[in-house]
Amino acid sequence: MNFKIDTKERFTVITPEEVHLTVNMTDELNRLLLGYLQKDIPHVILKMDFVQSVDELMAENLANIQQQFYNKNVSFVICSLQKEVEQVLEQKALLEFMNITPSESEAWDMLQMEEIERELLGGD
Repeated sequence: MNFKIDTKERFTVITPEEVHLTVNMTDELNRLLLGYLQKDIPHVILKMDFVQSVDELMAENLANIQQQFYNKNVSFVICSLQKEVEQVLEQKALLEFMNITPSESEAWDMLQMEEIERELLGGD
């Protein structure tokens, strides 16, 4: 599985360079993404520009990954979903529970808002 990884000051943008994300790619994707939970800059934007379709189990896996990030108080935002991928997430009733933005710049904004929220609620 090929990825483009762009490390920024406060987050990392990971762009899968695959047209279809299959269930067979789950382990590799999990290792890559969940590995960021151990890094100094753990926040991740998953940019889905090239991904035209996903298996249903992969869609569920993406939702699970996002939940693991949020359980650790770390941001995980998916952006640039293609219509077919969005439809699978919608059919699996996952779309409303996930942090998804139309563009990478909006994903940056989401990360910044979550960072401010964590700072404000830091004592709780």
